[in-house]
Amino acid sequence: MALERVWVMTAAVKRQAPLKIDPATDELISQAAHFLGMTKKDFVSEAVRAYLEQRREEVRKGMIESMKVLDGSLTSSVAALTGLSPQKIEELGGVGDWEN
Repeated sequence: MALERVWVMTAAVKRQAPLKIDPATDELISQAAHFLGMTKKDFVSEAVRAYLEQRREEVRKGMIESMKVLDGSLTSSVAALTGLSPQKIEELGGVGDWEN
């Protein structure tokens, strides 16, 4: 399946980065932007902001859960990568620490 590119701005670097999307989504973006009288770039930017605003609470919860898991230990990193709980990792023999 061919992918189209839409250029969007990244906040940290202030440069354009490609966004790969499927042709059907690109067509939706093109049509919506046209009928709203805006560029595809502006449409995608506005749409992403609106989407994140709608899902703000879900994003916040995910961030909090990630921060709970990532305490800087090797066990927490393994747990985040594998989906295993720290308790299960210990049951399986643990992972040691960063130095060993």
